[in-house]
Amino acid sequence: MIVEQLIFIVISFAIFVYMFFRMIRNNDTTYVFILGLEFIGIALNFAEVLFRVKLNMIFVILKYILSIILPIVIMILEKRGITLFEMIYIQKAKLYLFLGDNKKAKQALIDLIEKNTKSYKAHKMLAEIYELEGGMRKAIDEYVQAIDLNKKDYDSYYKVAELLTNLDKKEEASEMLFSLLNKKPDMYKATELLGEILIEKERYKEAVNIYQEALRYHPVSYEIHYNLGIVYTMLNDFQNAKTCYEKAAQINSLLYNAKYSLAEIALIYEDLEEAERRFLEAIEEEELSADGYYELAKIYLMKGDKDTAIKYINTAVDSNPKKIVEKVKKEPIFIPIMAKISIPFNLEEPEQEQEKTQKLQEKEVKAKEHLEEMSEITRHLSYHDIKMLKKNQTGKAKKMDEQEEQEWNIDSEKERQD
Repeated sequence: MIVEQLIFIVISFAIFVYMFFRMIRNNDTTYVFILGLEFIGIALNFAEVLFRVKLNMIFVILKYILSIILPIVIMILEKRGITLFEMIYIQKAKLYLFLGDNKKAKQALIDLIEKNTKSYKAHKMLAEIYELEGGMRKAIDEYVQAIDLNKKDYDSYYKVAELLTNLDKKEEASEMLFSLLNKKPDMYKATELLGEILIEKERYKEAVNIYQEALRYHPVSYEIHYNLGIVYTMLNDFQNAKTCYEKAAQINSLLYNAKYSLAEIALIYEDLEEAERRFLEAIEEEELSADGYYELAKIYLMKGDKDTAIKYINTAVDSNPKKIVEKVKKEPIFIPIMAKISIPFNLEEPEQEQEKTQKLQEKEVKAKEHLEEMSEITRHLSYHDIKMLKKNQTGKAKKMDEQEEQEWNIDSEKERQD
């Protein structure tokens, strides 16, 4: 008992002296609070010795916590670069945030940074508050400070890139993301954001490299396969686009836009059966149904089945009158059945149609329109090639007849002269 108390007195007093000199050296009054707690623990021990009473277990545990355990924990944290006043200010800021007082939380963090400019946690937390309040430029500055203090803070790298994107500084954002993915290539959200920027900037070849690298770490991500399909579409590499869309649709059976894209690629390759099958799958998505029925009508006209074509084109018109009627008027293939198409008198969209939000993203709409355009070009080129072939054959035959006639006239002239 006496030995235990002597050991306790020596250790607790040594820690008390150490903390006292830390307070003097750092000129930090926050240590007063810890010194006060240590004093309470030491006082309990002296009371036990002086009055020769045995403290119950609760007070024994309390004196060890206050005089030895708590100070040692603080010493260990300080060895790891987390100072006492930093802990106190961070907890104070968290308390203010919990109470909804962002202003006081920011002030606590600013006070902490003034005392310790290298407080990584303070810069990171202050950046998050500025971002929450919409102060994007201030948030970027604080995130950059956090990155300087912790080079492995990849989340802050991403946050800076995201905020730069929101500020329409996409070149700077892409540079940040390239740097981030060089350090952490498996970071999915960085790949996703960089891919979006590259597609928007029409830097498709770079986007291919980014997505191909990402597939090494996320081989079953339907989003990456689908985005890669979009990129290959814009590069007119329809074979690779088809492979990517098929993989995406296989992973996510509800990815109807991938099926629509596969249908358009089938049209480009003049595979009408495959195109029909894919369009029938795609029309389950409401936003794609009008265009899907429109394309099915064209397929059946190419097959020579006018009745089915009329049924599908009227369904397409019912789904989206204004859009489909405009497309029908520009498409010569519908001329033979134009009289059978039920064009409504009023082509303005009903209010409920106008209120519908577009599910397709800009990149998806762009790729979809590109595929539709390419399938039309392919179809018209095919007809044109046939016409040119026939014209060339007719021209060659006519030329041969003229040559034969000239040769016959020459032979006849020679015979007459003889």
